[in-house]
Amino acid sequence: MKIVEIIGYKRANLGKTESKRLRGEGYVPSVLYGGKEQIHFYAPTILFRDAVYTADAHFVELNIEGDIHRAILQDVQFHPVSEMLMHADFLEIFDAKPIKMTVPVHLEGNAPGLQQGGTMVRKRMLVDIKGLPKNMPEYIKADISALGLGQSIKVKDLVPGDYEILTPGRITIASVEIPRAMRGKTTEGGDAAEGGAAAE
Repeated sequence: MKIVEIIGYKRANLGKTESKRLRGEGYVPSVLYGGKEQIHFYAPTILFRDAVYTADAHFVELNIEGDIHRAILQDVQFHPVSEMLMHADFLEIFDAKPIKMTVPVHLEGNAPGLQQGGTMVRKRMLVDIKGLPKNMPEYIKADISALGLGQSIKVKDLVPGDYEILTPGRITIASVEIPRAMRGKTTEGGDAAEGGAAAE
């Protein structure tokens, strides 16, 4: 699993006035919870780039004045107008305690339906999973090599590892849509009914 490092400093004062001052100086007020006690800290906004503006799954190593904590980014708040990063919540993680994460789904293989003139449409880019930190994958593979025209791969078709997939199985990950000009032909020929994946 990819690790993003963020260096922070403990906050001596809390409250809106102090938070506003920190943001004005280029810092993000943050809190780490899930351990023995909550830790309020702040860190340079630039260090959040790889943690916030990415779809990749990752852990965060928080270095708060020399104390190291492993965590996941749980929530972020943005200013409604300027979209400035206003606040971040981190959940501390431990080896023996299951966690929930959102990870991307990568499509793998060549769908026959594309060669037949279909169009691949992504319906779901991310899924929610639960497991021990050591078992968390950076992404989950979705094999589309059996998708013909009009067929789709759903969450229930994903092959999990040592973790549980929490996203409902009925949700579609991707589908090969039939062009409007071809719909009559594929219905007559039965092409959309071939293959092992679910038909839309």
